[in-house]
Amino acid sequence: MGSDQMGPKFALGGPRPGVEDLNEEAPVGLVEVTGFIKWFDVSKGYGFIVPDNGMADVLLHVTCLRRDGYQTAYEGARVIVEALERPKGLQAFRIVSMDESTAVHPAQMPPPRTHVTVAATSGLERAWVKWFNRLRGFGFLTRGEGTPDIFVHMETLRRYGLTELRPGQVVLVRYGQGPKGLMAAEVRPDAGHGPSSH
Repeated sequence: MGSDQMGPKFALGGPRPGVEDLNEEAPVGLVEVTGFIKWFDVSKGYGFIVPDNGMADVLLHVTCLRRDGYQTAYEGARVIVEALERPKGLQAFRIVSMDESTAVHPAQMPPPRTHVTVAATSGLERAWVKWFNRLRGFGFLTRGEGTPDIFVHMETLRRYGLTELRPGQVVLVRYGQGPKGLMAAEVRPDAGHGPSSH
């Protein structure tokens, strides 16, 4: 038989094994791909899977993740997906399984380069993310109108277990005076907008 090979062409006609039980929106021509997450950026809404068999990277869209109950995909996580051939290549249609035990969590990633660190001179204050660019590795926080922006570096986030920040997200920050203005020394997720428990 051997029609199980992951080639670009699929026989049309009868239902493929395992597809009919997905639901009626399942397209014909799904292929199962096993691999690992190369990278995934929630703010961009997509990332890529590197298949084990040497095929081209598979696009993983955030809608596929969310529909199958995942919030994000960590770099290095093992994943099995059902993918569909699109004009630009394979795209994940459904996540069969994801094993995050092999993932490199942001706190474990080596820093790409060292940067200036700053001693905190403030208490833990609530601030909002003005913008953050994960690829450039930095962004800015604001405590509100008329206050100076607080520069925040990716390495500072990693030190406290964060992978990225979203515009408008509320965080708790300790900051100090850096060479070019205020810099975040510590950034933590805001557990809630109510009174702090500590």
